[in-house]
Formats: sequence, structure tokens, C-alpha cells
Amino acid sequence: MDKIPILRMGHFLLVTIQTDLYDRLAMSLEADLVQMVSKTNAKGVLIDISAQSIVDSFMGRIIGNIASMCKILDAETVVVGMQPAVAITLIELGLELKGVHTALNVEKGMELLQTKIILPTEDTSDDDDYSA
Repeated sequence: MDKIPILRMGHFLLVTIQTDLYDRLAMSLEADLVQMVSKTNAKGVLIDISAQSIVDSFMGRIIGNIASMCKILDAETVVVGMQPAVAITLIELGLELKGVHTALNVEKGMELLQTKIILPTEDTSDDDDYSA
């Protein structure tokens, strides 16, 4: 069975969907991604769908489910690379994708995640202060 790779980039996970997403693969991605968010304590998930020219109602629901589950696990979801035809289809299908943020490309998606996430800061209270 095919698997879609999930890459870890610091506090974020990156998924690039480069193949047609049939139902079983979409459900596998949903389970794998949510499991990886929990395992890595990721704070953000970026899903690149730029290679997808068609997104049906099932795939739209899967993206919405991923965002909802990730939110429960304290991670934001950003979808990038959505083609205009895909956006039109999602609206025509009545899929609002609540909880899903969007950006034009991976770079802008990462910037959006960084602004949405408050990362834990390092404790520097034990550092020596040499300023006089």
C-alpha cells in the first residue's frame, strides 16, 4: 500500500501530496498524520496540495478532519498550493474547511504557521550576565 511521506521540520510537519488521493490512501494519511502530531508534539501541520487538480467532497472532509484532530492535539493546520478550480469546487460543495488556514505556497504557509504558533522559549535565567 502507498504511503504519503510526512516530514518533520522543527516544530512542524510537512506533507506534500504528489499522487492522486484515493479513499484508502486519504484515510491512511489522516491516521498517520494525527499519530505523528501526537508522537512528535508538533505545533503545526502544512499540507501542500499544489499537485492536486481535483479535490472531491471526501478529500475535503479528510482535510477538515485532519485540521480538527490536529487542533485538539494543539497543532494548527495550513493548506498550501490550492489551485483555483479546487477552491471553487470546495465552495460549490459547501465545504468550509473550518480550522484550516490557507496560503499560496509552502514559504508563505510556513510564515503563517510561525505567526500562529507560540513556541516555548528557552529558559535563560541561569545564564551569567556580563553586562555592567
